[in-house]
Amino acid sequence: MDTMENIRVALRSVGANWLRALLTTLIIAVGIMALVGILTAIDAAIYSLSSNLSSLGANTFEIERKSEQVRSRGGRNNRGKRSEPFTFDQAMDFAESYNYPASVSISFFARGATTVAYEDRETNPNVSLFGMTSNYLTSKGYEVEAGRNFTRREVTEGGNFAILGADLVDELFSGKHQFAVGKEISAAGVRYTIVGTLASKGSSLNNNDKRVLIPLQTAKRYYGSNRTNYDILVAVPDPSGIDAAMSEATLTMRRVRGLRAGQENDFEVENSSDLVSIIKENTVTLRLAAISIGLMTLLGAAIGLMNIMLVSVTERTREIGVRKALGATRRNVLLQFLVEAVIICQLGGILGIILGVMAGNAVVFFTGGSFLIPWLWIGLALVVCTVVGLISGLYPALRAAALDPIESLRYE
Repeated sequence: MDTMENIRVALRSVGANWLRALLTTLIIAVGIMALVGILTAIDAAIYSLSSNLSSLGANTFEIERKSEQVRSRGGRNNRGKRSEPFTFDQAMDFAESYNYPASVSISFFARGATTVAYEDRETNPNVSLFGMTSNYLTSKGYEVEAGRNFTRREVTEGGNFAILGADLVDELFSGKHQFAVGKEISAAGVRYTIVGTLASKGSSLNNNDKRVLIPLQTAKRYYGSNRTNYDILVAVPDPSGIDAAMSEATLTMRRVRGLRAGQENDFEVENSSDLVSIIKENTVTLRLAAISIGLMTLLGAAIGLMNIMLVSVTERTREIGVRKALGATRRNVLLQFLVEAVIICQLGGILGIILGVMAGNAVVFFTGGSFLIPWLWIGLALVVCTVVGLISGLYPALRAAALDPIESLRYE
């Protein structure tokens, strides 16, 4: 009896006892669904976050204020303390004196929860206003859909000009980008002339398409204060030079901040890829928890499968005796029952994989990510199912193979 014959016999046996096999298959499917579904959702979340951070590009880095943990009196709680903000003069000084061949953009969050209006149309109060220099769009990975970017003069001298995100064009101008250029909108009580619109960046943790971008000097005049922190983003033409560019930025910022030799930096230079690496490291625990949940469910399924196989051996004792009398060896009987156990597990695994991918991508859909097929976790699930089938079917298969053919033929 060859392997294919063992598979055919196993399939016939599964079909003959379909109800018991179905229940065991469903238990295995639930375990695999939990395993694949949670891991798919975690991977999708990491991929979405990685895409959002990497939308800045692998060739960009930010300079941020340093954040430290300060223990309060009594040592009970820790609270975050940040260094002094980057002032307008410091940010502009850095942009002008940074010697590395790179593009430096300066921006700041001017206002949130803003309502934007055009004629009789009005958005919900969930729009953000950002002040920016002309390099901001390319550094952040934006594309101009219609119109133009700010000129250098508009950035330095100011002016009531605006660039609209794609969602705002959809709400106020029915998605007509060319029509929107040149029109006047009102945001937070100030009127702006639209000089450009942006192509959609898609869903993200921070909606990049619900933004009104205005010249940096204009934002400073309306919304700036002596405590305003200006964000500094540097884009390097060649990603391979990112480390050298970050080192040069550190030296330049130390001079701008007036730090003496030996004095610790009060700022941090961070690359988006570093943040993604940190996030991935922190999700290792989540993955281990997901695998533990799936394996615990599969443990129950393995016990149930072993019980079914033992019952099957008892019910098919006479059949085993007939097969041995016709020439089947112990090895043939052993393989037959092992294959049967593996088939049941694989059927449950395939069903669980389908349900798990659907469940994981349902989470992805609601978080605005893209469809993901977790080939690594699908492979892991199939391997786990095979191992569970072999372990669960081994003892019943050994018991069946050890039956005496004469005694088996007498079994009623």
